[in-house]
Amino acid sequence: MRRVITETAFPSEYFSREDESGDGLFYSQPRFVVHIDEFAIAAVGRVFREQISTGSLILDLMSSWRSHWPKDHDKDRMVGLGMNDAEMADNPDLDEYVVHDLNLNPELPFADNIFDAVVVTVSVQYMTSPIETFQEVNRILKLGGIFIVTFSNRMFPTKAVRIWRGMSDEGHLDLVGSYMDYAGGFGDIRGGLVNPADQPQGNPLFAVIARKEIEE
Repeated sequence: MRRVITETAFPSEYFSREDESGDGLFYSQPRFVVHIDEFAIAAVGRVFREQISTGSLILDLMSSWRSHWPKDHDKDRMVGLGMNDAEMADNPDLDEYVVHDLNLNPELPFADNIFDAVVVTVSVQYMTSPIETFQEVNRILKLGGIFIVTFSNRMFPTKAVRIWRGMSDEGHLDLVGSYMDYAGGFGDIRGGLVNPADQPQGNPLFAVIARKEIEE
């Protein structure tokens, strides 16, 4: 994976959306569908298997109906945080979950330094306060803990933030890396396309990965 270029300033209008109505209303009806194809789903599972140690405590941030956790990779527990109770209740990968609107309140309802890994799967494009949210991710991760953000080229366009809609896939990699850099406390920020080269044409799957820096 290549080193992600980082920046440090984001005007507030970058995070405006076409539909500024409450997210609670938009996500009130459960959507029991996956948002990427089977090949991209498999790529998510491979990233998790390769990057997250067995026996980990994981937070699935912006969780929903499926977390795409690989069935042959043991974990301690996975906690979901998302918008729809019914979706998360039906998610077989979650051991527990919390209904919480990050765009209303980016403060995460967890103690400091408790998670081995935090993942955001095909949802980062909807964050209206990504820097504050990523700062919270850093707070709840253990030292050396891993943060994995995956995304494709699909979205609900009316709910995606303005800066995301105006960028290429390469731009999205740099943008997510910039969120991590500006949030602070993350090191070795890297990203790239993670679909295997021999995959049939379908949804691309990108990942940006970082670790909470160990204090010296």
